[in-house]
Amino acid sequence: MYFFVSTPCTIVVPPSPSSKSSSSYRAANSCDGSLSVYVYDLPDKFNYGLLQDCQHLNVYTDMCPHVANNGLGQPLLHMEDDGGFGSDNMNDEDGSTFSWFATHQFIAEMIFHARIVNHPCRTWEPSENSATLFYVPFYGGLHASSKFRESDLAKRDELAVELVEYLNQQSWWQRNQGRDHFLALGRTAWDFMRTDSGPDFGANSLLKLPHVKNMSVLTVERHPWQSTNQHGIPYPSYFHPSTSDEMLTWQNKMRSMDRPHLFSFVGAPRTGVEKAAIRDEILRQCSESSYCKMLKCGRVGASKCHNPKEVLKVMRVSRFCMQAPGDSFTRRSTFDSILAGCIPVFFSPHTAYTQYEWYLPKDPNEYSVYIPEKKWKQIEEELMKIPKAKVEKMRSAVIEMIPRITYIHPNATSGKDKNYPDAVDIALDQLSKHVMMINPIPIQ
Repeated sequence: MYFFVSTPCTIVVPPSPSSKSSSSYRAANSCDGSLSVYVYDLPDKFNYGLLQDCQHLNVYTDMCPHVANNGLGQPLLHMEDDGGFGSDNMNDEDGSTFSWFATHQFIAEMIFHARIVNHPCRTWEPSENSATLFYVPFYGGLHASSKFRESDLAKRDELAVELVEYLNQQSWWQRNQGRDHFLALGRTAWDFMRTDSGPDFGANSLLKLPHVKNMSVLTVERHPWQSTNQHGIPYPSYFHPSTSDEMLTWQNKMRSMDRPHLFSFVGAPRTGVEKAAIRDEILRQCSESSYCKMLKCGRVGASKCHNPKEVLKVMRVSRFCMQAPGDSFTRRSTFDSILAGCIPVFFSPHTAYTQYEWYLPKDPNEYSVYIPEKKWKQIEEELMKIPKAKVEKMRSAVIEMIPRITYIHPNATSGKDKNYPDAVDIALDQLSKHVMMINPIPIQ
């Protein structure tokens, strides 16, 4: 069930709480007129219509289970069985009151859409005095992943071109040439920035289109060097609470966890990818250390790495979680580790520091460890040097970050019992500030 509220609002981003009481949160959505979001009612071919062929939305996997429940995926029924997890809230067969879901890492665009459709900052009136932001709910990531093997580049780009043509005909686009419009994409920017030379990796040219360059683009991985209009948003993890109490209960569980392992790694080796060379080193050191817990991911068949319970089981008993780049710089695992209260360890600044400016503390040392290449062969030694008091302070900072990087359940956005800003609230707040600083300039 969705509840629609059309009044504009301002999002107040409070410091994350440490107490058990939900009253320690200030109101996340305080509507006073400085922010309101108009949601385009696009033709179905740009979003919902794509879901009709969910079996072919990804050339590698059947996406039908993953697009269920507005992109949250399948409810996880027994996350608490081995201790340390919150209640399933098993009330509705349709999964509408569950907190835990087997959420796909590249599905943020659907969750974002469901959240804004039901957001207290939504307005139904696109007039100049009502809407400050215009959201274009294009499922570009799902479409891109269905065309990775398309050899005809024109066909691969076709839907993106049609979207631009549609927007260009809208009066609210023409007012500021789209500079108050935004997209949310569930895949990395590289999937939408095909170059004229070199391998294209199945990418389309969405982010290369002049009109799209005028828009703000939210993506789980931005281009670190050519992306003034791109803004990083968290990969979705598995926890989608509906109330402040659920969030606070989980945070307090993570504060009280016994963490006997110094460090851990959840992942697989990579071949032929230069930036992933660190993975072999991590796997070697972890396998040789009595202080490391490893969940090595297989390449063939079912893998424990696709089981949220197994992933979080490793991370929640570890003090540090290795976040090595893979096929691209970023990893969903970074946000899994934050959810589990495990301090992320990075080996490239582009895994997080240049990506998620809106969500992470300005000082990386508050919540993470960075190990440069010259020290890759001594990971355990570097982590052992960090004083216990410093580790505890960093872990506290990580756990306080959990609400900010979480996508709450879409049905929670009526405001009832939810008094903290989640990943979508923060994105809307920052987009509003960004748009207010823009001076409209005609497309060249």
